[in-house]
Amino acid sequence: MYQFEWSVIPPIIPLLLKGFELTLQLAVMSIAIATVLAVPLALARMSSLDPLRWLAQMYIEIFRGTPMLVQLVWVYYALPAVLGIQLNPIVAVTGALAANLTAFMSEAYRAALQSVPKEHIEAGEVLGLSKFDILRFITIPQAVRQQIPVILSLDISLFKDTALVSWLGVSDLMFTANIQASQTFRPMEIFTFTALMYFAVAFPLTLVASYLERRLIAKQSGQPTGTGGPSMRATLARIAPGNLLLGKW
Repeated sequence: MYQFEWSVIPPIIPLLLKGFELTLQLAVMSIAIATVLAVPLALARMSSLDPLRWLAQMYIEIFRGTPMLVQLVWVYYALPAVLGIQLNPIVAVTGALAANLTAFMSEAYRAALQSVPKEHIEAGEVLGLSKFDILRFITIPQAVRQQIPVILSLDISLFKDTALVSWLGVSDLMFTANIQASQTFRPMEIFTFTALMYFAVAFPLTLVASYLERRLIAKQSGQPTGTGGPSMRATLARIAPGNLLLGKW
């Protein structure tokens, strides 16, 4: 039977934290870029101009229909060869991650924009608002609010997908864990600890996304979101099988 040796973990924690810092930086930068670029892409996808709509749809389908690892490899290795330029590794992987997330997030935005009641838009037109003002003050605020749980779920997936950049030699958390596992010959302990580090970030965000989703559903159904509505305790109780871990709520 395999004997775990957890004593190998404390000496390498500083190295893992350094790699984890880069992982968080890649995730935050990619999410920030995608959050902004997904808006014009969603609008282009809904455009009445056929060429613009087709280009947007082609972009979305390419990035949604191909593996993330293939996209990373292509941007990291093939794009510099095709363009004849030298890309900074961090810039290359951030661009690839952001491009992928933009495609998925734009579809979430599009669904949200199309779900805004026409009556609200017509009311803005009656008030004399321009199309830009209607988009700015009526459509986008409602759409983003409705899609926050979905956007958070996409962000969580992107955070976990950053582990793929280790295949390109980028010294993120997974790359550092691979190096330490090969040097200490203790992959079970190191990769288990690495998984817990990813989990420590992803799980709380998952709870927040679930909580916001339940609040949104309660609000849309007219259920009060105060004492009678969903709470974070109720969200925690929901993930406990049979409520055995957290008792009756």
